[in-house]
Amino acid sequence: MAAGPQNVRRMPRAERREQILDAATRAFARTGYVATGLDGVTAEAGVTLVLLYRHFDSKADLYRAVLDRACSRLEVAVGSGDFDDGSIPALLRAAAADPDGFRLLFRHAVREPEFREVIDGIRAMSAEVTRRELAAVIPAGPWLDWAVQIVPTVTLESVIAWLDAGQPDPGQAADRIAQVVHSAIRAARDID
Repeated sequence: MAAGPQNVRRMPRAERREQILDAATRAFARTGYVATGLDGVTAEAGVTLVLLYRHFDSKADLYRAVLDRACSRLEVAVGSGDFDDGSIPALLRAAAADPDGFRLLFRHAVREPEFREVIDGIRAMSAEVTRRELAAVIPAGPWLDWAVQIVPTVTLESVIAWLDAGQPDPGQAADRIAQVVHSAIRAARDID
């Protein structure tokens, strides 16, 4: 029998916090920040509202913690320095390991003005790394600027579409996404 909010099992503080973050990630990933109430999170976690408030000051504080954890997991899995042949497979593994967190970052948080800076920071870092990588193969100018914006967008949207499609062909998904990315790079390089 699962523990309901009335019969909450005692556990160490850090473990309880992770339980709440896991449940909040699932709940927020379904409907986003605005449409998700704390009662939905407590029901998902099997805890009381009082217990949730022992760990988080507000719904915004909880959501920020969920986003921060998703960002940290993504950075650990993918890195933040350079792109190489292992970047897309690492991104897919990270998305498969935490699909709700990935969707939260790149589908929901981008539409939530209060938390938009989280995604803006990720996108700025991605654009900086992309520019550094592509400057060697695309001449400076508007098509390099275009590629710097489109390559991370195409990559992330491809991963989300892969998740939404049920994660087909995990062994070949990275190669397929890389083909799409390389097509965008070729388009920027070949146009003059």
